[in-house]
Amino acid sequence: MALMPHWQVHAGTGPYLLLVHGFLMGPNQWHPNLAALGAVCQPVVVDLLGHGRSPTPEDAGYYQPGAYVEAFEAIRQALGIDQWLLCGYSLGAGLTMRYALLHPQRIIGHAFTNSTSALADAEQVALWRAEGEASAGRILAGGLKAIERIPVHPRFAKRIDPASRALVLADAARLKPLGVANAIRYTTPEASVRSELGDNQRPALLLNGTRERRFQAHRQFIADHMRQVRIVDLEAGHAVNLEAAVAFNRALAEFVACLTS
Repeated sequence: MALMPHWQVHAGTGPYLLLVHGFLMGPNQWHPNLAALGAVCQPVVVDLLGHGRSPTPEDAGYYQPGAYVEAFEAIRQALGIDQWLLCGYSLGAGLTMRYALLHPQRIIGHAFTNSTSALADAEQVALWRAEGEASAGRILAGGLKAIERIPVHPRFAKRIDPASRALVLADAARLKPLGVANAIRYTTPEASVRSELGDNQRPALLLNGTRERRFQAHRQFIADHMRQVRIVDLEAGHAVNLEAAVAFNRALAEFVACLTS
């Protein structure tokens, strides 16, 4: 049976939309988006293991992308619905895209943001696997101080407004070192769906932050190889839903409305 992460339904009208945050983020990541999205759907925010209010199990199996897919299915069943929409951010995108590929009959459509983990090639995956244990060891030994030194920690984000920055930093202060270490060891190295993009069967939307230059080669790969995908380029970096919240909200709401009207 899947281990249930913490999840919460927010106010809205229309179909449910599962929102999955990224590595070292948390439920507050979606704060600037919930009200606007609520006009076209009912947002369901889920916390990754070791993040937010989710548990932090020791068993490595719970951190595997396949286990997350099972957990998302359990949430759908708990909601009592046949289909819903998905939106994943960064590492969360690797998980929602895998769900969409494995359970296309369960989704209306899926959106995702810049995600190196979801688009990693074989060389990058091998590097993550080779370095994972040592990186996890540093986190377990150093705790939150070691987590704060990770380059993708939200404290390094420069283009987020002060209110949103305070909220995501509050989430980061509650991170569990074991959960972060296990994400490094067991989630990120297995999250890539690069070789499976041609199998996509449902309408998809990439909300691309153009300022993240390293991702733009992946954007082109998606354009060349993923079926049924639309790409919206936004003037933002990696944290596209925070840096360009108004444009992100508009594009995602239009996508949802188009699929459900």
